[in-house]
Amino acid sequence: MALNFQQQGSALMRRVLLIGLIVASVVMMTVYGREGETGPLHTLQSAVSGAVSPLRIVGGSIESATSTVGDTVDNITADQSTLSGLREYNEQLVQQYSQMEEYKQEAQRLQKLLDLKDTYQIEGTGARVIGRSSEAWSQTVIINKGSDDGVSTGQTVLGTSGVVGQIVSTSSHTATVRLLTDPQSGAAAMVQSSRAEGILRGSLVGLLYLEDLDADAEVNVGDVVVTSGLGGSYARGLIIGTVVKVDAQQGDTSRRAVVSPNDAISTLEDVLVVSSVGASADDDDSSSSSASSASGASSSSTSGSGSSASTGTSSGSNASSSSSGATSSNSSNASASSGNSNNSNGSNNSTNANATSSEGGR
Repeated sequence: MALNFQQQGSALMRRVLLIGLIVASVVMMTVYGREGETGPLHTLQSAVSGAVSPLRIVGGSIESATSTVGDTVDNITADQSTLSGLREYNEQLVQQYSQMEEYKQEAQRLQKLLDLKDTYQIEGTGARVIGRSSEAWSQTVIINKGSDDGVSTGQTVLGTSGVVGQIVSTSSHTATVRLLTDPQSGAAAMVQSSRAEGILRGSLVGLLYLEDLDADAEVNVGDVVVTSGLGGSYARGLIIGTVVKVDAQQGDTSRRAVVSPNDAISTLEDVLVVSSVGASADDDDSSSSSASSASGASSSSTSGSGSSASTGTSSGSNASSSSSGATSSNSSNASASSGNSNNSNGSNNSTNANATSSEGGR
């Protein structure tokens, strides 16, 4: 009974306290709303706000730090789950870019070979370098085309900018190219502008030497050097390189020029094996000279024929014979017979002789 009485008393006290707090709150709210800003409740509010303001700042800092730490933890968790995927994607992009760059450079090299092929009217076989000599004193490369592809020993090999070497051996599917820079190589070459001829030899430093030039040959820095075609080792008129230095004397009767090859032979990748070369500029010049000589000879023959007609029977017969062939020769014989007939009749008139010559010429 006593326990129940105590419990009932405690419950009653809590109810009275709750009602008291509610009444006090209502009274304070009523007073707070009616009093001015200088009232006691407003003054108490300001004092309490000032007192707890540092606590608010500290609480805000703690909340911000907690939020930052939470974000960092979330980011770390996210990175761990996506990092491998991002790395893989990045590697794919790098590989694609590298592959595209390779395709681009290969297309540029092949386009240069096609341009060179069109310029010189070349028939040949494209090939790729698949091996290089490991010997320091030898400059050779191996290409991926051989005898089964129509490649044979002695054929000229072009890079993207000019001659780079010559086929020295073949197998069914590969061939070995001795580069111009090999000390054992030798090519008949000439200076394009002055036509001065010499022998081109290689060196291990990557330069070429045009030797055995005439001492008085006109050779200047910047002159283009091309194959001369002499000896048949290389096709005629193909560009090799540019003169970078001219030695004063090689001997008493010859001099030497240093030539830089047009192609970067040390980084050679794609080549063209030459089967045949069309008419070069040198051939065109020779044809023009031959045509001019023939035209001059024809003019001389015509002039000679005119002189013969005006000087007498014998000269007219010879001119007609040289310009008209067998038919003119028969006409000349007929003319000569006519002239003899006139002489046998005792005619010494020069006009008749000239007329007879004209008939012989006709």
